[in-house]
Amino acid sequence: MMKLNEQMQYWNYAAVKVLDIRRIVLKNEIQHGSYTLPAACFIYSIRGSADLQLNGHKYRSEPFFILHGAKGSILNIKNDEEFEYIMLYYRAFRAFPNYRKRWSQGQTLGAPLSLQYGFTPSSPLKLLRYLHEMEKVWAQQSNLNLLHTKSLFYQFIHELMVQLAAQEVQTEVVDPVKQTLEYIHQHYREQVTLDFLAEQFNFSSRHLSMRFKRKTGYSPIDYLIQTRIGKAQDLLVRSDAKLGDIAAEVGYSDVYYFSRIFKKHVGMSPTLYQKKMKELRRIEDRPLHVSESSIGWALKSRYIDYDNHYRYINGGSTPMKRKNSSSSMIMIAILSLTMLLTACSSGTANTLSAGEGTGANSTNSSSSVTSETGSQVNKDKETRTVSTIKGDVIVPANPKRVVVLYLQGDVVALGVKPIATSDVYDGAAYKSELEGVNSLGTWFEPNPEAVIDLDPDLIIVPSEETYNTLKNIAPTVYIPYEKMTTEERLHSIASIFGKEKEAEVLINNLNSKVEESKKTLADAGILDKTISIIEGGLKGMVVVESKQFGRGSQAVYEYLEMKAPKVVQDKIDVVSDEDGSTISMEVLPEYIGDYVFRSVYEGADVLTDNPIWSSIPAVKEGRLIEIDFDFFYYSDIYSINKQLDFVVDKLLSAPRAQ
Repeated sequence: MMKLNEQMQYWNYAAVKVLDIRRIVLKNEIQHGSYTLPAACFIYSIRGSADLQLNGHKYRSEPFFILHGAKGSILNIKNDEEFEYIMLYYRAFRAFPNYRKRWSQGQTLGAPLSLQYGFTPSSPLKLLRYLHEMEKVWAQQSNLNLLHTKSLFYQFIHELMVQLAAQEVQTEVVDPVKQTLEYIHQHYREQVTLDFLAEQFNFSSRHLSMRFKRKTGYSPIDYLIQTRIGKAQDLLVRSDAKLGDIAAEVGYSDVYYFSRIFKKHVGMSPTLYQKKMKELRRIEDRPLHVSESSIGWALKSRYIDYDNHYRYINGGSTPMKRKNSSSSMIMIAILSLTMLLTACSSGTANTLSAGEGTGANSTNSSSSVTSETGSQVNKDKETRTVSTIKGDVIVPANPKRVVVLYLQGDVVALGVKPIATSDVYDGAAYKSELEGVNSLGTWFEPNPEAVIDLDPDLIIVPSEETYNTLKNIAPTVYIPYEKMTTEERLHSIASIFGKEKEAEVLINNLNSKVEESKKTLADAGILDKTISIIEGGLKGMVVVESKQFGRGSQAVYEYLEMKAPKVVQDKIDVVSDEDGSTISMEVLPEYIGDYVFRSVYEGADVLTDNPIWSSIPAVKEGRLIEIDFDFFYYSDIYSINKQLDFVVDKLLSAPRAQ
């Protein structure tokens, strides 16, 4: 609850912007859905009556009833007669630094725009007069009239404070955790980020995350994921919808990413989960019901440990709250022992060594490629100054606690094992090298709190957004990887660690492998054949049309310099960024070369029964090579080495194209 005197103090130091004034008439025969307030808002009823519900609180609105709601509040209106009201949207913030700082630190969380209350004023016509005047002036929208609107708003607030004091109206601070929970439950299908949620409810991302985690035990994004997974589990068991449709229904446009995150949280793939759950239901439906499931665990309904029990979960291996059990304690003990043994190990991870390669000799000449970063060591202070596109960054000369997002493969190839990385696909070439390393979730949305807890001494990021999110935690180097060749990127990362010589050896060995691979394919009569790289299914197939698309395009088109069919090659020759076109099955044969690589993943369409697909010569004659999405997703030097081996071996073992 916020005292009236505190509200008045706030308004004395607040800067205000009126965002909109609108008059609304609701017909009684119309069904009204929930509405999320996009800003702090006064709702003033003029004619008719209605039942209002704001964030679960019910109010009976008769003429001249006034309701105030915070940004992000959920409004429901039920009226049996025509109902007319005015909505006044505004934004306010502390105008002076000292007060603004105090507010942002949580000392004045009950700022007026975060309050919720409703009452019928004793002198309603005074408030209505100011609202009518604001309506008229607002409609003209000139600078002078906008200034007039703001002055009328302050007069409206003054009269409101007078009447609140006279009637001793109780005001309530809206709980942002409740608002966030409600928003997630209604909008989990949409694109939701922590910054978006914080902006919705007038909190900083950090403060909202801390409050949310304190009350629920989970960060908002973790909770969102749990909500989506719970919905997906229900759909998998209770429907026969396709995996792609279920993924889209719960907010994931990429069915492969959905499958991977489902497996991470549930412990098995969506397909396997569906199979086992349906089998369990069949067992339970039998007349002679067995007491325990044959798959070894039973589903229990759980509630999150929070007053309003918003989140209800059916099943899953990661319920919102877990109680300690002997099995979990054993697991913790095993993990602790593993970490201890890892810490005591004197060797580094078995990475792709700088000496690995098919060529016996390597040169020691320095690279002539211009790098996005360069470094200079200050031996006295044991630091290194790295030049980046964001300016010079001082990093430890020998960093021990490295956090890296997305660029793990290059870091691992240089012999550096980070303490934490963004998620890595299970089939990635270097997955085993990161065993025991902390996972920070998707590379484009790291959790700052999780990174802070790790106390890193160096952070490497692949985008400006992630740089801005993490730069204040530890020395952070931004590598604009999408604008670099593999060699440029490796040199840039090597300069951070002072491993320029190791990078040069890796590049020379890669070049030697490429030349030997090209000779092997040429001798076999394959190097001059055309290759297509595709991904997709019956509804549409993406044909890769650049060297930077991934899915093996670097290995095939850039390093081995093999060609695609002319209709595709013409685009590859002029496209520098990642690019591809979605082609219907009817015209797909025109885009298929002598050999075809198809990127596959769990849930991908089975094409064997499609007559068009089966009639394609490369498919019919056994020159279709399926490549694992995980393995060919990355384009770091570690992955490309392994991808080259795969491509050459598969081409050599496939039937020869005439």
